[in-house]
Amino acid sequence: MSSTGPGPETGGPVERGLGVLRVMAGASQPVRPGDLARATGLARSAVDRITATLVHLGHLRTEGRDLSIAPRLLEFGNAYLDASGFGQALRPSLERLARVLDESVSAIVLDGCDARIIGKAVPPGRMIPLGFRVGDLLPAERCAAGAVLATAWDPRTYEAWRARRSADPLDAGFVAVPTRSTEPSPERTEADFAAWTGTTAATGWALDDQLVAPGLVALSVPVRDPDGRPVCAISVLAHTSRHTADGLREHALTAMTRSAQEISQALYGPAAALDPSAGLPSSAAPAGTAYTDAKPELGPSFLQALARGLAVLVALGRQRGGLTLAEAAEAAGLSYPSTRRNLLMLRQLGYVEQEGRRFLPTPQVLELGYARLSGPTLAELAQPHLAHLSGQVRESASLAVLDGSEVRYIARVATEQITSARIAPGARLPAYATSMGRVLLADLPEPERAARLEALPPQDLTPYTLTSPAEVTTALRRAADDGFALVEQELEIGLRSLAVPVRDRGGRAVAAVNVALHAGPDSPEHTVAAMLPALRACAARVEADLAMVSAHAPVETG
Repeated sequence: MSSTGPGPETGGPVERGLGVLRVMAGASQPVRPGDLARATGLARSAVDRITATLVHLGHLRTEGRDLSIAPRLLEFGNAYLDASGFGQALRPSLERLARVLDESVSAIVLDGCDARIIGKAVPPGRMIPLGFRVGDLLPAERCAAGAVLATAWDPRTYEAWRARRSADPLDAGFVAVPTRSTEPSPERTEADFAAWTGTTAATGWALDDQLVAPGLVALSVPVRDPDGRPVCAISVLAHTSRHTADGLREHALTAMTRSAQEISQALYGPAAALDPSAGLPSSAAPAGTAYTDAKPELGPSFLQALARGLAVLVALGRQRGGLTLAEAAEAAGLSYPSTRRNLLMLRQLGYVEQEGRRFLPTPQVLELGYARLSGPTLAELAQPHLAHLSGQVRESASLAVLDGSEVRYIARVATEQITSARIAPGARLPAYATSMGRVLLADLPEPERAARLEALPPQDLTPYTLTSPAEVTTALRRAADDGFALVEQELEIGLRSLAVPVRDRGGRAVAAVNVALHAGPDSPEHTVAAMLPALRACAARVEADLAMVSAHAPVETG
């Protein structure tokens, strides 16, 4: 495990910046800069420059005087998942296995001498999904996956494991598992773990009967590379009210073994073969652009050295198998010497490893907020951006999804005005008469759009409501062409609404964001001119967060 901070005034900007991010990632609530200075041992002036840089880069966001982590922080973990190939190889098999077993499943790799969760799937429809979070670190000796991965440990890993247990015998540094109540005997722990890993090597699977936490049982099997070494463990976790340990093995082992073979094929089979010398797509913009162009704008408060180091780390995810030094320099938009210095620093800190001539992010990058940031709903992602939009335009802002022939509100920030519409998340309105409904209907294929309108035929809600098929079709085509929809008093007299779509990584409109306001005295054209730019900027920010979070896991939109 890594330390929580860089130490008082030690290291360069990259090391200090990563130390600040580790503290922020471990905080359960927003942090004041002064508290951050105390936690890291850095001077307040240094913290202010580091956090100003991280806010500009989008990794942190301000909430009044406080700081919190932002979804863009996930790009470091995403870089690891992309470069390692696990991001693409795991998801289909994990989701299929969760459906087959009707239990939570996860993928776990070795991070130093412990077990880091890098993928997860839960059964559809489960109200309270069981399991740890992607990014969580578990003590190797307390989980079945640890026993699987330890079958290939070398002496150096064992030495690191002994040192970690000596420094933290109660596992207090592992936030994902209960702290031990008593300090175990080091000799007994090592003997037990050696016996467990020996049995695992012989059987090809490991069973955890309430070791990681009371009331939980887990079964793990290895995903092997072409040389037979375990590169990952697939684990299923169940509550003892559903399965005994032996019952879980009987229920899950065959399907898990099949899934492990599928993942191994996805990682190493013919379809996964890549040309290691293949360059980046010619259309790819250098990853460093957003990191290095703020010095003239922000002046001394912008730490360009920190930004460049983070740019190099992100750039390594641009190609499966990692990048050579020259490729990393091109991808980050930096000079060869600058890239080399940063790669060596990141390797020293444990965030980068070298395989031959290529550099890759390590699983340790997942400690930078991945557990806390992965898994939010679309509503949770949108809420801070709706608040910003509402503050800008001084009107209520909402996010809705298409649900049958209606729009269903899933997030909202309302202003305290006499004319404010009284709508709460969960409310439903007919899609044909709302601005959000129109931009969402406009994105559908014609047959599906017609079926939804037929299921809830337009009717006069006000004298201004469009009800004829020709009028509605024309309005939807205009919304598709313009990229926005304005509805003027069609839902309710005196109510005007302007909306734009929110699109996923594939360009599909999965939601819409709107502002709702009183229909006078300004003209509809004035409303469009005054509010559309802010509305589109809000949608773009939501889309950026959605793309980051959904890169390797589904996001709940309902």
